[in-house]
Amino acid sequence: MEQKTEDRQQVIREYKEMLDPLLRYLPWLEGNAGKAASRSYQGQGISKSSMSFPVYDATLLNFIREASNSALMDRNYSYVYTRNRIRTHDDERRVIAGAQLRDWDILRGILSRYVLEGRTKATLWGEAVQENIFLLVLQQMRKVVEYWDRTKR
Repeated sequence: MEQKTEDRQQVIREYKEMLDPLLRYLPWLEGNAGKAASRSYQGQGISKSSMSFPVYDATLLNFIREASNSALMDRNYSYVYTRNRIRTHDDERRVIAGAQLRDWDILRGILSRYVLEGRTKATLWGEAVQENIFLLVLQQMRKVVEYWDRTKR
């Protein structure tokens, strides 16, 4: 029994170490909840027939860079979506809200989808901010870690 408690404490410590660097972006994500985090480039010399591309907030780009390099990234995130029948933003929010310690990989998968897939689909990072996905995932991860960190004492 004591070995099981020690193992769980070790897992919580590892999760906390992964999560801590990203938590500093929570105030920015809360402040930008539901807002567009990008705008289309309207610079000099761009014609009406040119393809537009998004220009992101510097804080969001820092968050993406830090998240990309963290151990929270799961390159097999698509399996999380398939196994849990996640298809819409409402499905994501429902799964995030109900996530517990055993669902940590689901939270990682949702975060990973937006961070990694956003590299090739320009709108996903802004969509994750506007739909509060980044915010909800980080809040739920923090809630899980704080709950289990508190119960170990």
